[in-house]
Amino acid sequence: MPINQPSNQIKLTNVSIVRLKKAGKRFEGQVASSEDLKKAFGTVSADDIVREILKKGEIQLGEKEREHASSNTLKEIATLVAEKCVDPITQRPYPVGMIEKAMSEAGFSLKPGKTTKSQVLECIKLLQSNSTLPIQRARMRVRVTMPMKDGKRLKDAVLETAEKVEENDFAGDEWEAIMVIDPGQFKVLNELIQSDTALKGKGRVETLSMAAGAAEDL
Repeated sequence: MPINQPSNQIKLTNVSIVRLKKAGKRFEGQVASSEDLKKAFGTVSADDIVREILKKGEIQLGEKEREHASSNTLKEIATLVAEKCVDPITQRPYPVGMIEKAMSEAGFSLKPGKTTKSQVLECIKLLQSNSTLPIQRARMRVRVTMPMKDGKRLKDAVLETAEKVEENDFAGDEWEAIMVIDPGQFKVLNELIQSDTALKGKGRVETLSMAAGAAEDL
């Protein structure tokens, strides 16, 4: 005979367990002795104990909640990869769905405790080495300006960071260079300018664009 759910019964399908460790005991739903409750909470009142557990306890995610959270994080990483990378031949970004498929092919998995930002960088490296999807970081187009005397002194070091130099001009009392660089060189270039004490803050590095309209570099 089938067992029917009573019409006045509410089925809870999204329930989380709240855990609290106190006085050497872990309270998370199991029946505890009155002695343990009194020792840990100073009371055996169920209402008072429940309020403290809900206020101070840790929510334990169920399997469905963990799967949902992981799925969202993977989607976020795939979206960021799609924004920051392109097809090396067309220089156009890939659809997020194609990136997700490549992540699965390459065996990418989430690393607990690591930030999304750091995992995006790891994901890009893994796709480049372990997937069949041709992919590279979108190039940055930057402008570097500084006083003429400093430009004469630092020009060679600045231009070494470029994959392509579009402009390299001394005009008036200023030197300006517009270059296309690998995003990994942006930090190198910025530190070169910022660490030069003779510039006294007069050197600037400006991001003009990313290939295929990609977002700002990580």
